[in-house]
Amino acid sequence: MADIGYDGKVAIITGAGGGLGRCHALELARRGARIVINDVGGSVSGEGTDKSPADHVVEEIEALGGEAVADGNSVATPEGGEAIVQTALDAFGTVDIVINNAGILRDKTFHNLTPDLLVPVIDVHLMGAFYVTMPAWKVMRDKGYGRVINTSSNSGILGNFGQANYGAAKMGLVGLTRVLANEGRKHNIRANAIAPVAKTRMTEDLLGPLGDALDPTLVTPLVCWLASQDCDTTGEVYSAAGGIISRFFIGLTPGYHNPTLTVEDVRDNWDAIRDPEGYIIPEGPQDELQKILSTLSGS
Repeated sequence: MADIGYDGKVAIITGAGGGLGRCHALELARRGARIVINDVGGSVSGEGTDKSPADHVVEEIEALGGEAVADGNSVATPEGGEAIVQTALDAFGTVDIVINNAGILRDKTFHNLTPDLLVPVIDVHLMGAFYVTMPAWKVMRDKGYGRVINTSSNSGILGNFGQANYGAAKMGLVGLTRVLANEGRKHNIRANAIAPVAKTRMTEDLLGPLGDALDPTLVTPLVCWLASQDCDTTGEVYSAAGGIISRFFIGLTPGYHNPTLTVEDVRDNWDAIRDPEGYIIPEGPQDELQKILSTLSGS
């Protein structure tokens, strides 16, 4: 089969001055995409700005013979998101791919969490995906084509100690992804999420010796596939770690039904309610409603 290419496609990658975003940018550029390298160049916790990381990645891409422009706007405001998309339009005339990758960490146990630790994390991870994708979405709808990849995390899907702010934002991205998939399907816009485990400056202190096996370049093949026009999958979530690609999914158990349900019924049938045997994987609320109707009707 032919190699996957992106000739003529324009990708916006947030947080692309290093780590995962840089890896995605370099690979897409090698394969012909034109890239907007967005990065404010702040610290892991989000303080400060420095345009040099984005500029450096642009230089790397140009050295490969590719095309890229740097953008230093913050994803955390509506104005910043609009400006990032405008950078793509000014430089390349369109947007085909949005990879929401920008992120910060301000870890703290829940009982010690304060607004200054909570709000910026939500703003960058979750609101940032809204602010960048919204103006890009209008372009994609008009042209009848688009690919959106949101960077979630197992900290959101599974939960992780000391990361209530980060985990809530990351699980919020799963909900956003699934809605975008439903709304974008008829416009040939596909939206998926990834939950990467990789050694970057945000994670190197957390991963320890395991980090050496978790090269961020091993996440990029999944991202590039999801960004490809050949990939028709939408609304799904994938784990990527050390060359392992797996699918996360939301399952619904058969459960327990009693038209005269009481608290005691729930207690007495708790094991049956929780039993995963015979689960379904609903694509949306309509699938759950169908399951409810089937159970209520006895079919």
